[in-house]
Amino acid sequence: MTTPIRIGVVTVSDRASRGEYEDRGGPAILEVLGEILSSPWEPVPRVIADEQSLIEQTLRDLADKAGCCLIVTTGGTGPAKRDVTPEATAAVCDKILDGFAEQMRAVSLKVVPTAILSRQIAAIRGKSLIVN
Repeated sequence: MTTPIRIGVVTVSDRASRGEYEDRGGPAILEVLGEILSSPWEPVPRVIADEQSLIEQTLRDLADKAGCCLIVTTGGTGPAKRDVTPEATAAVCDKILDGFAEQMRAVSLKVVPTAILSRQIAAIRGKSLIVN
């Protein structure tokens, strides 16, 4: 039997982390992954507040302890003061993959004009790909 790959999905949201509203981003990502992946995989979901130190620790834990080969984040990439997901990602990663972010914004702009405000990045930590 094939060992399932582990994929972290991190929702960064103050309100969702406090239970003030339902997280829809994380479950939507999990649904898409379920539709497109053919290999066995195991989701490792997290819902956390917009705190840079907490985001950094969560990304480190998912990459280093949980063994996630892919970590996808949602939230915290806009221009607001508390949007610090890209900074947290860059702080814990070895290499930034600029082309991923450029392509994600280019595709998103075809659907949502405000995608130009996104500051998402993609980067490598050890053997893990982290995508905002």
